[in-house]
Amino acid sequence: MISPDSFSKGISLDSDDGANKNYEGNTIPHGGKLVDLLVTGDQLKELKEQSITFPNLLLTKKHQCDIELLLNGGFSPLETFMDEVTYKSVVESMRLPNGLLWSMPITLDVDQTTVDIINKTTDKNLALRDEEGNLIAVLQVSDIYKPNKEVEAQKTMGSVDPYHPGVSHIFQAKEYYISGRLQGCQLPVHYDYQPLRRTPREVRKMFVENGWNNVIAFQTRNPMHRAHRELTVRAAELNPSCKLLIHPVVGMTKPGDIDYHTRVKCYRSIMGSYPEGLAELSLLPLCMRMGGPREVLWHAIIRKNFGCNHFIVGRDHAGPGEDKQGNLFYQPYEAQEMALKYQEDLGVKILPFQMMVFVPAHDKYYPVDQVPEGLETANISGTKLRHLLRTGGEIPNWFTYSKVVEILQQSCPPKIKQGFTLFFTGFSGSGKSTIANALNEALLADGTRSITLLDGDVVRTFLSSELGFSKEHRNLNIKRIGFVASEICKAGGIAICAPIAPYNESRNFSRSLINQNGGGFIEIHISTPIEVCEKRDRKGLYAKVRAGQLKGFTGIDDPYEVPESPELRIDTTHTSVKDSVNEILSFLRKEGYII
Repeated sequence: MISPDSFSKGISLDSDDGANKNYEGNTIPHGGKLVDLLVTGDQLKELKEQSITFPNLLLTKKHQCDIELLLNGGFSPLETFMDEVTYKSVVESMRLPNGLLWSMPITLDVDQTTVDIINKTTDKNLALRDEEGNLIAVLQVSDIYKPNKEVEAQKTMGSVDPYHPGVSHIFQAKEYYISGRLQGCQLPVHYDYQPLRRTPREVRKMFVENGWNNVIAFQTRNPMHRAHRELTVRAAELNPSCKLLIHPVVGMTKPGDIDYHTRVKCYRSIMGSYPEGLAELSLLPLCMRMGGPREVLWHAIIRKNFGCNHFIVGRDHAGPGEDKQGNLFYQPYEAQEMALKYQEDLGVKILPFQMMVFVPAHDKYYPVDQVPEGLETANISGTKLRHLLRTGGEIPNWFTYSKVVEILQQSCPPKIKQGFTLFFTGFSGSGKSTIANALNEALLADGTRSITLLDGDVVRTFLSSELGFSKEHRNLNIKRIGFVASEICKAGGIAICAPIAPYNESRNFSRSLINQNGGGFIEIHISTPIEVCEKRDRKGLYAKVRAGQLKGFTGIDDPYEVPESPELRIDTTHTSVKDSVNEILSFLRKEGYII
């Protein structure tokens, strides 16, 4: 049996800050030392001046999440992105080369062009910058290697299915990983919730000021409801010497999750329900991989670095859900079992919890395995909650708090108030533009919302006039359309897009971007056969192709990737424009987008 005190011994470290000089009363960081990679004073000034001559690397959002926790010690004992030896050791054995437990690769991916630039420089320094040009760090590259992404995915995620968001992250990464000496110039810039964005040192200092020696960390990427509140309070009651750190992720989570601004509003609201002095809220800028069993170990290590010595692990921790066939990637308590297995290595006491369910007869929550025999239970799943929000259904007060409901309803309005995109795709001459124009008129006559028609030819003239017709340029053109449509949806409007959009990649990108901005995405495949389209040839394009005057024409000498599962398929060979529009309107009414 592990006692709380066994995770609270002090260790002296060199530092000028009394709160950081030792960890008396706080958990020892993973590996024994809390890393700090930020340079200061003359060294910082000199590094900034030198960086002007260094080639730049633009950091993605994932990179920025990872580098923030490298620089501030959240990833202690790591002092840089992993070199090849460290990477392989972690992938294969969940251990750093020195044997210390570490379950997730932390890597910086770059393309061939960047590698060529690095190899041409004498000192191999890269200036790592954000999208606004702020210098975040300087990396002196000493290791460049090509990872085996299939092995990485299989070992770390237990799958090579790209439907798994963590696997998708791996396969979408560029072909090389780089490492070297990392010197931090500043943490990534955040303009929101700054008092809640505490570094590990700041959290530890808060614990010391509050007199907290034993702290339970609670990880979440979803809004908190009564079940979560009851679970955390119960954890504190079962461990009387402990306080609570509510530590939600505000970096990158699973695509489709409720945005972190909405979630933070919910967290701040629910904190008032805790007994005074029991709980504090702090935000974690983490990029989750949704890696279930491996990820739970990583989450526990991070919380250990923030000074916590207990960690709640519930059902489906960091789980990505189901694959396309409806099969779970991980079993509901697989992560919990992994955390308990490695509890000694972690140096953190794992608090396993079953799913919490409401018992109406007692008007209280119980772990599902402790419900008194014969009593009925109630629960609302995430899917059911999203359905209630989309349809404007009533959310019972036993499930959550009225203020949380109000916040969620403002952020996730019912479909009738949501922006949405009607995304047509199909061959030239299939009828996309004609149906889109007719649908535009029908929606204008039928409703009051703003509608924007993004026809393929019009977009090519005003938005993508400099692009050609290579696969890269065609994908970029569709991604631009998707971006514009996502902004329209964000404002509650309707976007009607009618490009050819021949490739799955850019169509899926558009769907994901629009969904992330809270919009609906209705893909309409106008499946008219190319033979019919060629007979129509209203623009004379097919004739030019046959005469050798046009090359790279979709469906003739350039591929068209048929959508796998669009919301609608319409073949205009025997379906009139009027019937096509009525079919689309009927779908929109059935789904609740229009009345």
